[in-house]
Amino acid sequence: MMKHQFFKRLQVQIAFFYFIASLVTVVLIGFILYYSISGIVLNETLKSTRMAVDKSGNAIEAYVDKMKDLTKIIAENPSTIRYLSVQNPLPHEAQDINRLIDTVMEGDLSIVSIIVVGKEGQLISNESSLDMRMSDDMMKEPWYLSAIDSGTMPTLTSARMQRFDMDKMYWVISLSREIKDRDGENLGVLVIDFKYSVIEDYLKDIDLGIEGYAFILNSQNEVVYHEDTRYFEDEIRRNNLIEMSAMKQGYDPGMNRLIYQYNLKNSDWTLVGLASLDGLSAIRQQLVETIFLVGLVGLGILVMSATFIAGRITNPIKKLEAAMTDIEDGLKAIVIDEHGCYEAQSLARHYNDMIIKIKALMTDIAQQEKSIRSYELNVLHSQINPHFLYNTLDTIVWMGEFGDGDKVVEITKALARFFRLSLSGGSATTTIAGEVDHVRQYLFIQKERYGDQLSYTIQEEEALSDIVIPKIILQPIVENAIYHGIRKQDTSGQIDLRVFSDDDDVIFEVQDNGCGFDTNNPEKPTKSQEVKLGGVGIQNVDQRIKLYYGKDYGLTITSDIGQGTLVRIRIHNTIEVDNIMDKLNV
Repeated sequence: MMKHQFFKRLQVQIAFFYFIASLVTVVLIGFILYYSISGIVLNETLKSTRMAVDKSGNAIEAYVDKMKDLTKIIAENPSTIRYLSVQNPLPHEAQDINRLIDTVMEGDLSIVSIIVVGKEGQLISNESSLDMRMSDDMMKEPWYLSAIDSGTMPTLTSARMQRFDMDKMYWVISLSREIKDRDGENLGVLVIDFKYSVIEDYLKDIDLGIEGYAFILNSQNEVVYHEDTRYFEDEIRRNNLIEMSAMKQGYDPGMNRLIYQYNLKNSDWTLVGLASLDGLSAIRQQLVETIFLVGLVGLGILVMSATFIAGRITNPIKKLEAAMTDIEDGLKAIVIDEHGCYEAQSLARHYNDMIIKIKALMTDIAQQEKSIRSYELNVLHSQINPHFLYNTLDTIVWMGEFGDGDKVVEITKALARFFRLSLSGGSATTTIAGEVDHVRQYLFIQKERYGDQLSYTIQEEEALSDIVIPKIILQPIVENAIYHGIRKQDTSGQIDLRVFSDDDDVIFEVQDNGCGFDTNNPEKPTKSQEVKLGGVGIQNVDQRIKLYYGKDYGLTITSDIGQGTLVRIRIHNTIEVDNIMDKLNV
């Protein structure tokens, strides 16, 4: 009887049911937190892994493209063609080729050797002695024919014409290009060897976890890169890499690892990143321990507090409820009744403290959001391709080597003005005149680099010159047109920039006659479309414009295969800088 009455007590019933409800809640919240946080961490790990592999792949692609450009410069040089075309070339012609080879090698210390071999056995190289099989008719030599057939595909080899050993310091990457006369007849072969360490430097710092790693296979499933040299000679290990490269991209929960493949353009290489997700495992374990500990402590506190307040809960809670009805009008403190019970006074004081902390927290969150937006804006402004600076300096050095001092001065002045306009004294804004001038300097530099392959026009309304806009919104669009539209075609490229008003808006149009792409299937774009429609630069421009002016403004892209591309940017005709900054709330 006493036991039965004990469980009928309101204090005991409240404590018991409060304990059950709290236990279910804690378990449910624990599961939700565990899976939601694990999912967030997993998605961030997937994203960071893809970005790391893509970044390294892009860097290797850029370097291989540079090497291919160098082979083209040497192979198509008039001195090279003239030297291989005649039976008795003059001595100064060989000297011209040697000077060109020296100039190229001085521009990149990673180049080990450059070899020019004629089909009749002529040989020019920076190497003093070569162990290469030569004859009067090189078309009978297997290695010569193999160099012609391989085109400009990069190939991993050991030191020239030697046994492939496991000492990586002697490994090189070879690029070959056939040398032809104006009629397309074979004159010889050009071979450039650069250090294998170039590939290692781009891949050694990828963060793929404690047990993660990256490797490269070619189209013949031969190992091109792995930090462990045993994978080059051990057939079992090599077969494991081949199996992993053929697996579906994404997260493998059974092995708790992530596999991501990246096909390097203009080569038969595939870069594969294998992330071991050690951080995810550690976070999951820590989550389980934390949720269990917090839940256990929380349940103990809840049971004790429920037991303590159950006997005096009715009247004080009613008074407190009446006093708290005004909360719908905002976060207001409760007036404490000095004559009320201790529990009601305590709850009222805690509620008032909570209101103060919530207000302080809301203020902190607002300030943090301002700081985050300011930081994101600064990051967006820093999206200037470092390869542009490298290529421009390379062009200046090349012109300087050939004595074209006037062009060197013009390009240097244009480059200086380009970066001065980019910085704008640290300001996040510029004028339309300044933005157009920024693009004008960029196009001038690219025109000097590509020559007749690139032409451009700029049309702007003078009445719009003083309108204040976010800076660096045109250069990424023009850069995208050059690298993904014009550079890939054989004919001369044309870029037209137009700036005009449309009622209360300002329109920027960047039109090119490049190769274009198909925009009729946006749900499943090809890799090429993803670059053109979703490049970091273009996405940043569109996001920044929407941040400044609202979702009704931004970029629209019109394109078709073989018909070029038109990018239209619409912004509001805003003149005052303060109006723009108010949009950002920074």
